[in-house]
Amino acid sequence: MKLQPVRGTRDIIAEEARLFREIENRFMEIAKIYDFSEIETPIFEFTSVFKRTLGDASDIVNKEMYTFEDRSGDSLTLRPEGTASVARAVISNSLLRDLPLKLFYSGPMFRHERPQKGRYRQFRQFGVELIGVENPLADIEVIAFAWDFFKSFNLLSKVVLEINTIGDVESRENYKKSLVDYFSRHKEKLSPESQERLTHNPLRILDSKDESDKEIILKAPPFSDHLNSESQMIFKNVLEGLSELGIQYHINPRLVRGLDYYSHTVFEFTTQHLGAQNAVLSGGRYNHLIEQMGGPSTPGVGWAAGTDRLSLLLEKPSPLGTSVAVLATDPGGEKEMLKTLQHLRALKIPSQPIYSGNISKQLKKADKRNCSHAVLIGSDEVVQKIYQLKDLKTGAQKSLSLETLLSELKGLAGV
Repeated sequence: MKLQPVRGTRDIIAEEARLFREIENRFMEIAKIYDFSEIETPIFEFTSVFKRTLGDASDIVNKEMYTFEDRSGDSLTLRPEGTASVARAVISNSLLRDLPLKLFYSGPMFRHERPQKGRYRQFRQFGVELIGVENPLADIEVIAFAWDFFKSFNLLSKVVLEINTIGDVESRENYKKSLVDYFSRHKEKLSPESQERLTHNPLRILDSKDESDKEIILKAPPFSDHLNSESQMIFKNVLEGLSELGIQYHINPRLVRGLDYYSHTVFEFTTQHLGAQNAVLSGGRYNHLIEQMGGPSTPGVGWAAGTDRLSLLLEKPSPLGTSVAVLATDPGGEKEMLKTLQHLRALKIPSQPIYSGNISKQLKKADKRNCSHAVLIGSDEVVQKIYQLKDLKTGAQKSLSLETLLSELKGLAGV
């Protein structure tokens, strides 16, 4: 049997790998500007970390988690998302004594979903968490971070910030009762999945992609009718802050979260350029998460973005800088070739050897690898202590001392 990657996973190679690195490097640059600190959590946790926080009624827990029993009999789960793991790490490492916390992360996540374009069973995410600030200014700050990230890639014309509030616990419970009452009158017309959600998680019906569900959802009671005055004021402050920063948004009254720990602000950056998988960044406020995990009542807000989906919005990675090839024209030049490569690399000049072939073939290989120049070294050059520098674009060639060669290549490389 020919060995293949597991369904829903893939190998990320060459240009795509560089694009992934470019996306995450840009994210980390902006995280530094916003004064967020990096955190890295294990890719698997005790299953209770996710069951306790995501809720038994969530699709992630019921259908998507990769859960297994290890040799000690413990139930472990590959992390399906980052926020719960970060919250666990904050509690485990007693970081709550030093609030507020501004943390960022990146790495692989795992969900057993139906694979399609932009959606995989192993996927990369990066995100931020701002923990310990109840003021809506925290919501505004993390959304501004996301806005600046998309702006840095000139993607603001391809994405839309959709935002909503799901209020506090009191508002949400009142709304759930209203939804259950409304959807129960249309239960027979709902999709099987939405009928199941009606009992366990009625808010998620609003997020249904089923066409028959969508018609019923259009006439569902709006959340705004069930928000208490405090929830209304918090949302108003968030929207006013975004407007003050010139951040454009669209209020989507049907935008909800299926995870139990969310409250108040929820938001997504969506796009029309990726088909069904239109959300490229999702987030919101989670004032009850830390408490659900056994810690003290601690507010938080954050977001996560998918590197795989974002890469589809970007056409190509930045081109690699040109490199210098070093060739041994005969066996007598091989040792000097290695020494010359070390000189170039010490000066941070991108360089690579061409290992085999006659001179003509070696030069063709160097050109194919996007090298701008080639240094040719043979027995004669070793004796005379001179080096042949060939411009692979013009074909011009000249003899130089080592000092002059390094100086000229340093200038060409801009280092």
